[in-house]
Amino acid sequence: MYGAILGDIIGEPYEFDKSPKTKDFPLFCKNPSFTDDTVMTIAICDGILKAGLDADENTMKTAMITSMQLWGHRYPYAGYGGRFYRWLANEETKPYGSWGNGSAMRVSSVGWLFETLERTREVARWSAEVTHNHPEGVKGAESIASVIWLARNGKSKTEIKDYVQREFGYDLSRTCDQIRPEYQHVESCQETCPEAITAFLEGVDFEDVIRTAVSLGGDCDTLTDIATGMGEAFFGLPEKFKKWAYELTADDMHKVMKEFEKQQIPAKRG
Repeated sequence: MYGAILGDIIGEPYEFDKSPKTKDFPLFCKNPSFTDDTVMTIAICDGILKAGLDADENTMKTAMITSMQLWGHRYPYAGYGGRFYRWLANEETKPYGSWGNGSAMRVSSVGWLFETLERTREVARWSAEVTHNHPEGVKGAESIASVIWLARNGKSKTEIKDYVQREFGYDLSRTCDQIRPEYQHVESCQETCPEAITAFLEGVDFEDVIRTAVSLGGDCDTLTDIATGMGEAFFGLPEKFKKWAYELTADDMHKVMKEFEKQQIPAKRG
C-alpha cells in the first residue's frame, strides 16, 4: 500500500500529460503532495480494518462507504473526479456505473490483507462496486488486487502476466516503448490498468517501476500509484521509501498505515 501512496505523490506533478516521457527525472518535485488517490487508498484500507477481515458483503461495503465519505470530507480538495465528488457529498450513496480508474488506484491494501486469492478478488470487487460498478471498473480493481496477491505470494512475472491475460482479458502484448509515444491522459480502467501492469512487468526494481510508469505519461499519478502498488508486492519496499511515505502523508493517515502494517500478511519472496 505504501508503494501506491508513493506512486501517487511522485506521479502527481506529471498528471495531465506533463510527463517527461523519460525515466530520467527528479524523483520528487519541490513540494511533493498526495492526491485523492492516496486519500481513497487510506479510506478503503480503513474501512476494511474497521469492518473486520471476515466481514460479509453488506458490512464491508457499508464500512467502505462510510470511510470514503469520512476521508473525502477531511480532504475535500484532493482532486476528485466530478461524479465521485458528487457521490461524496450525497447522502444517497448509490454506485454510478463508472469504469474510471479510481477503483483500481484505491485497492492496493486488499492485495495484502487476505489469505486467499478468492477472498482478495471478492473484497476487491466489493470495493469497486460501491461506486464503480461498471464491469470494467470492477475488473480494474480485481485485476490489480490479484496481481498484488500473486506478487507477494512469490509468483513469477510470467505467471502473473498469464493469470491477468487469462482471467481479465487485458492485452499485455505491447511494450512500454510501444505504449509511450502516443499514450495520453485517460481515466478509464481499461486504458490505465494494462499500461500500469506493463510498467510493473518491465520494471527491474521498485524505483525502476516508478520511473517506467511516470515515463508513460497519461493519468500519471494514478497510473504510477497502480504500478508501484504492484511493484512493492513483487520487489519489496526499500526502507528509505517507507520513510518517505510517512513523511509525505498526514498525521491522521498514520494510524491507519500502522494498523495496516499489523494486519498485512508478509510477502513470500524467494
